Amino acid sequence: MTDLYEAMSTLRAVRKLRRDPIPDEVLERVLQAACWAPTGGNQQPWRVVVVTDAEKKAALHEIYRPEWQRYVARFRDRVSSLPADELAKSERVAAAGDHLADHLHEAPVILMFCGNPTAMAITDAKLDRISMVGGGSVYPAVQNAMLACVAEGLGCTLTTLHCLREPEVKQVLDIPDAWATVAMVPIGYPVGSGHGPITRQPPSRLAYRETFGTEWA
Repeated sequence: MTDLYEAMSTLRAVRKLRRDPIPDEVLERVLQAACWAPTGGNQQPWRVVVVTDAEKKAALHEIYRPEWQRYVARFRDRVSSLPADELAKSERVAAAGDHLADHLHEAPVILMFCGNPTAMAITDAKLDRISMVGGGSVYPAVQNAMLACVAEGLGCTLTTLHCLREPEVKQVLDIPDAWATVAMVPIGYPVGSGHGPITRQPPSRLAYRETFGTEWA
């Protein structure tokens, strides 16, 4: 179990990936990890398109890059007034994102996770807010695949900016109308060290005891 905790605590967003091909047996293990994920009613209402074709990856790159450029412009504007050390950290994140946006098509594999809402028990669909429950039957599979990438020495990162132009993505990958795209995960052997220690808020900030707002510890 120690290895599981180590994988979770080192699952860093790795956006600089080598072009080296990933053997099918390695991909099979990553995909098997995704298939072990829990889903509502054990329905597994998700699928993943494993994209290795150069033309398809180039098409996804052309869709993704301008959306990233619009996003990162707003991000840089939002963090511009931060103290110098925090600004430098934010700029490193933005620069890594720039690299992915410029080189997405060079990733050896892009995983496009899809979900079928008609096969999900979306219990919050009629609430007066944005529905969130349906993703619970897809994102555990995404997380499992990414943890498997850590175990296999593969870099990976999760992005959803492609959803802003979902009809084009679905056309490129022949995704049926009933299915939605949920996450795009480029994977590959990392340039440099890849995964490593991450910075996250602790349970004392994110967990409450018995009622919302009551300190856990």
